[in-house]
Amino acid sequence: MIPVRPENRHQARLLRLLRDDGSRSRVELGDAVGLSRSRLAAEVERLVELGLVETAGPAASRGGRRSSLLRVASTVRFAGIVIGTEQICVSVTDGELGVLAEIREPSDLRLGPEPVVGRAVELVGKLRAELGLAQLAGAGVGLPGPVAVGGGAPAAPAAVPGWQGFPVRDTVGAELGCPTLVDNDANVRALGEQHAGIGRTFDDFLYVKLGTAIGCGLVLGGDLHRGATSSAGDIAHLRLGDDGPTCGCGEVGCLEAYCGDSGLVRVALAAARSGRSPALAERLAAAGALTVADVAAAAAAGDPVIQAAVRDGGRRLGQALVGLVSFVNPGIVIIGGAPDGLGHTLLAEVRAVVYRRSAPQATGTMPIVLSDLGDRAAVVGAARLISDRVFAPD
Repeated sequence: MIPVRPENRHQARLLRLLRDDGSRSRVELGDAVGLSRSRLAAEVERLVELGLVETAGPAASRGGRRSSLLRVASTVRFAGIVIGTEQICVSVTDGELGVLAEIREPSDLRLGPEPVVGRAVELVGKLRAELGLAQLAGAGVGLPGPVAVGGGAPAAPAAVPGWQGFPVRDTVGAELGCPTLVDNDANVRALGEQHAGIGRTFDDFLYVKLGTAIGCGLVLGGDLHRGATSSAGDIAHLRLGDDGPTCGCGEVGCLEAYCGDSGLVRVALAAARSGRSPALAERLAAAGALTVADVAAAAAAGDPVIQAAVRDGGRRLGQALVGLVSFVNPGIVIIGGAPDGLGHTLLAEVRAVVYRRSAPQATGTMPIVLSDLGDRAAVVGAARLISDRVFAPD
């Protein structure tokens, strides 16, 4: 594995500034970190020697001798791997976490960790070959469901049956020959939003990830908050009532049972089988099953049963967020992962509930928005995850 890392906190801070803000002159870096000219020169020279920083041409003149621009070295490349319940997405980024190449393909977690992780590694290898990369600086991996970050493995089997305890971090790291970190997909997406999305200008925000599995990434004081056992933000099974639908976890009334993909499909199946939705009944008869895409299509076509179910899911999510907003007091709430075509309906209901039921002091200036990065947040966040480790002193 690549041993090259910044050697002290000053070098680490310089690297992160270049990663987050792009090329900067020596003068700008000196102003940002507050180092003397001689100390800055020494630290920059060492970063160049380590192969972590390079010159990127002359900077704009500020009077006197022109300074040179510095950037993260073009040899620094990260892999972002996001394994979903139905899809694998891998990317390779540059040192500023700009995506250079990306591959997505269908997958199925039920196949088990060995073939799925193995395929993800193969896809990274394919991108490396296309880009002519001999080495990666690191790889970040996002997984659905709780992850024991310290151990680099799924912590619970609910979202990924058969995966609990599988050494994803060690397996990927050994195959790719680089430092590797693993976290849950909500946290990874929050990091992506912090780096390149709407969350970039906020030190405190919530990222709510919808879809097959629901989760919440919490960025507090500029840092991702994982909690004592890496389970902060696990909101999928917050209980909203004792008489609600049965969740995949076996309990009733969980948030995920109302507004997760499986919950929406459950309502659609009931509507189709009861004859309350002729269009979905016809679709079920033809396909033998319904998907969340069918739900979105029915809602767009004006199916009143499905539209009511989607609005109810949004209200339930809003109820869960009322408590989180009051407790955390974020600067913004970002919602991502909503099924195509349903995001704005869900968002309207969430806003109505949160703004009506939360204290004005907590929500008076707090926007609730849909992510503008979409799925790109996940792969950028996975690269951000490992770059935080690589761009830190030993």
